[in-house]
Amino acid sequence: MEETIEWMSTADAAEYLGVQSRTLYRFIDEGDLAAYRFGRVIRLQRRDVIAFVQSCRIEPGTMGAHEPNGRGGTDEPIGVASAETTSIASTTA
Repeated sequence: MEETIEWMSTADAAEYLGVQSRTLYRFIDEGDLAAYRFGRVIRLQRRDVIAFVQSCRIEPGTMGAHEPNGRGGTDEPIGVASAETTSIASTTA
């Protein structure tokens, strides 16, 4: 018996992942997440989205004592402010 493919729109996939559409398109463009173009429409297989989530799992003990270096993050250990951050905070307080 042939397997039925469950398709997701980019909007549905972005909502499922809890990310903006722009982030979803970046995952697709960088090859991290498979997508399919049907004319002007882009669709994702639900099983690919679920597999992507599993591939993003952080293994226990692999993060160390650092915050993620994303928007607003630093490479400093948690609770350690750089001198620049401290001086900016004190001048704006």
